[in-house]
Amino acid sequence: MKDSLPLIVIVGPTASGKTGLSIKLAKEFNGEIISADSRAIYRGLDIGTAKPSIEERQSVVHWGIDLVNPGEYYTAADFKRYADAKIDDIRSRGHLPILAGGSGLYIDAILFNFEFGNLPIVEKRTTLQKMNILALQSYCVKNNIKLPDNIQNKRHLIRTIERGGIRGERSKCPPNNTIVVGVTTLKKTLHKRIAKRAECMIKNNVVNETTMAADEFGWNNEAMTGNIYSIIKKHKKCVLNEKEMLQEFIKSDMRLVKKQMTWFRKNPFIVWGDLASCERYLMQILEGR
Repeated sequence: MKDSLPLIVIVGPTASGKTGLSIKLAKEFNGEIISADSRAIYRGLDIGTAKPSIEERQSVVHWGIDLVNPGEYYTAADFKRYADAKIDDIRSRGHLPILAGGSGLYIDAILFNFEFGNLPIVEKRTTLQKMNILALQSYCVKNNIKLPDNIQNKRHLIRTIERGGIRGERSKCPPNNTIVVGVTTLKKTLHKRIAKRAECMIKNNVVNETTMAADEFGWNNEAMTGNIYSIIKKHKKCVLNEKEMLQEFIKSDMRLVKKQMTWFRKNPFIVWGDLASCERYLMQILEGR
């Protein structure tokens, strides 16, 4: 029975309802959730990363949240090692593993069993981390290292340099007994949800949360590369008032939606549907087992 338990994977853009669906399935089928969110890994940044609430995490076991401090470096390779171990552990206890999130690289690392190569040399990584994006790009060009797809992502540039431009191996399809759904939502509906969430963030004092983290770890730490933190920094410097900050939050998340959907649409193994149809589809499969 333990070996027959599938891996349920729920993907989609921010504010699409992935968390609610994964919690509902976990309660119904004795599941545990692994968050595939590259921002939820940071401790102390709860409001700004829209983590599941304390109540939600108390109702269902969640993994992949609060793994490192904002100043610590954490890669997709780190997540893959972590998530693979959790999937095996959850299955070993007869529970249903549910991987849910919007970080495409985290998801694909599991679905296609990415090989990330050797662990980085600490001294070299320290030097690379001190370089800005332009300098890292120039390093690649001068050393005949093929640039990554996202040349504006510092983490991707550093890992590309560490691998010498050689891309790791990956499987052509997900493992057997893996069910992947993607939640689609009307743009108008997403905009309303994102706007409401942005208002709640400000009301719940995301500015104070961010300021405390910045005071301890600095504004340039890895966690602060998230889409809202540069906006909050501008607000702190009085470049944006609160109303303008709210609008920038919304615009930033809508751009994130587009980026996430562009990534996920490349995956032919995702079964797409609105929230209700994804729920019906998964319920039918799990009830029939």
